[in-house]
Amino acid sequence: MTVAAESVTSLVQSVDWAAIAPPTIVAAAALVCLVADLFLDDRRKPLLGAVAITGLLASVVALVPLRQGDRSTFCLTGNPEVCSYTADHFTLVIQFLVLGGALLTALLSLTDTRDKLPAGEFWFLLLSSAAGAALLPASRDLATLVVALEVASLPAFALVGLRRGDRLSSESALKFFLSSVTATAVTLLGVSFVYAATGTLHLTQIAAGLEDVPGQLDTLAKAGVALTLVGFAFKTAAVPFHFWVPDTYVGAPLPIAGYLSVVGKAVGFTGLILVTVIAFPGYADIWGPALAVLAALTMTAGNVAALRQSADRAYSAVRLLAWSSVGQAGYLLVPIAAAAYSSDDQIGATVAYALMYAVVNLGAFAVASVVARTRPLNRISDYRGLYATRPLTALALSFFLLCLAGLPPGIIGLFAKVMVFSAAVDAGLGWLAVVMGVNVVIALYYYLKWTAVLFRAPHAAEAREPVPTEAVEPARRRVPAPVTAAVVLTAVAGVVLSGYPQLVLRFAANSLF
Repeated sequence: MTVAAESVTSLVQSVDWAAIAPPTIVAAAALVCLVADLFLDDRRKPLLGAVAITGLLASVVALVPLRQGDRSTFCLTGNPEVCSYTADHFTLVIQFLVLGGALLTALLSLTDTRDKLPAGEFWFLLLSSAAGAALLPASRDLATLVVALEVASLPAFALVGLRRGDRLSSESALKFFLSSVTATAVTLLGVSFVYAATGTLHLTQIAAGLEDVPGQLDTLAKAGVALTLVGFAFKTAAVPFHFWVPDTYVGAPLPIAGYLSVVGKAVGFTGLILVTVIAFPGYADIWGPALAVLAALTMTAGNVAALRQSADRAYSAVRLLAWSSVGQAGYLLVPIAAAAYSSDDQIGATVAYALMYAVVNLGAFAVASVVARTRPLNRISDYRGLYATRPLTALALSFFLLCLAGLPPGIIGLFAKVMVFSAAVDAGLGWLAVVMGVNVVIALYYYLKWTAVLFRAPHAAEAREPVPTEAVEPARRRVPAPVTAAVVLTAVAGVVLSGYPQLVLRFAANSLF
């Protein structure tokens, strides 16, 4: 009896609630919104937005006690060093990015949930997706990683198609759903092959197991590694798995398009970093060259497609941001590929670039939300003369575009691009650095072209699409306070980081495993 009791006791794990607090708080807030929606009448639905924002703020605050980056939980009882959840510096930085991005998305969405979107469903889905995205960087086994990936992705399908009765929204959600389901199926097949070859799901044990795979299982292991990488390539919108991006961004509500461009990207790249650097270092000779080629193809396809956007085409501003995000994904892939040739230190460049990109891209979508209130077709030509009517908004957008281009005064964008260049050069990938240089020049053209439109004199008389009556009412022309707050927060963050880029560099240095 004593032996049996000791055996049972050894299986009992202690949970570090402080370590898992950030995603847990967001998940709890999602459940509160779901249940409260059943009992609140329409007049009180705005309270759900307050609950969502409070939950996201609390989760960001919960990161502060974890700043030492040395917490782990859900560990194997026989080997306490092998854990399923680890709150290291990398985890905390990505969680800060994800939760901050979700918070800005919530601010942009407050007005829409009052008259355009069902509030209860929206807040539950957004918070559920954010909880999964916050869980993913802490995942240290493939089962938790896949579950977190799907928890982050599945609510996003519904968020894209949440505008009921909108054909464009429904089509976009269907394309997004089909592509993501395909990616999930491929990832699960790859994970099953890896498990069959190594007999474990924990990332560190997989790395050890792949170094000594029996000869008859070597092909199975390589196939598993390749399929897992292909699955994550779908999630990161790397070429040729990028086809869903433009239509999905156009059909989704603008705040959700911004959310997908930042948090969705962070989820995909975080998973890719975890499986390559921690689980598959022994196969760096396979995934290194593959990711380098994917990076070159992705940045080239994204920038060339963005360059071809017509200023008068409906939703051309959103499409340009969508294709720009594909190009930016190519830059983010460069340091991960470089890690295969040098060391894990290169991952810091991806983290630094992701932080910069999150701030300025969400800012650009925030300004697009402002313009869409009076110009629902959101064409690039609709931004002509924005400086004459909304000077501060135009200055903010021009700053965001210059940051994305890597030009002063967007110093943070320049620093981030320099870090990515350095990662490629240090790893001996000179050809990839050259490809990136060419793409940066291509991107300069369309970013500067859009920036110039902002400061041109507006046409005295210009044929416009019919604007809904409510869009021309003075009360509707005023930008809602939450949207203004989102623009201001992103602009201030961009200016601070441009004046003090060492802050991002310090974050990047602390994000190493």
